[in-house]
Amino acid sequence: MEPSAHQLISQVYAAKKDSRAADDLIQAYMPFIKSETSKFLKRPPDSSDDELSIAMFAFYEAIRNYSKLKGSFLKFAALQIKNRLIDNYRKEKKNQGQISLESTADDDKSELIDTIQDTHDEYSENEIREATRHEIEELSAQMTDFGVSMSDVADNSPRQQRTLEICQKAVSYARNNPEILEDFLRTKRVPLAKLAEGADVERKSLERHRRYLVAVLLICTNGYEIMRGHIMQVLKGGK
Repeated sequence: MEPSAHQLISQVYAAKKDSRAADDLIQAYMPFIKSETSKFLKRPPDSSDDELSIAMFAFYEAIRNYSKLKGSFLKFAALQIKNRLIDNYRKEKKNQGQISLESTADDDKSELIDTIQDTHDEYSENEIREATRHEIEELSAQMTDFGVSMSDVADNSPRQQRTLEICQKAVSYARNNPEILEDFLRTKRVPLAKLAEGADVERKSLERHRRYLVAVLLICTNGYEIMRGHIMQVLKGGK
């Protein structure tokens, strides 16, 4: 019988402090790990596949890096596994491209430069595109609980550098104060007063971009790794 979400979170937090508990959790969720690996390989993995080992380590990383603010643990772990597998695939492709161009192929002795495939990595791009699409769908569904849509966010995004910087300060303050994010998730309301006071910015500016802040704060509290990297680059704050 599968544990409840609350039980699983308790197990994850216990595994953070106990390596044996972490090993037990990994073993208990091997079917899940194999399933996520299978999605990437487009076939069931076996014990000889490096990807399965990478997925297991990614699951362990998910245990170490998880917090309740990141939402569902299994969704967070699934994204961690996919990202690690994509990184490994890219690394392998890069290493393959470092073979000497003056070496010869096996039979016809032709130069390897004639046999190297197009450097356009369509497979990994497709994987990233699919992962991004999945994140957007998850975020869009979660935003409905806050009464905000993707079009609302697009219409409500800061247009001026000054207001972008104000939002940056507010988001950075929230990320450095987890209780702010917890309050946001619990009440489903942007804590404008606390953000304005803590970040020392104008509340009116934050109010004008409340719907935009809903999306950005949700990205900061869940396992939206791809979108978080993008939004943090736009805001020029955080990692």
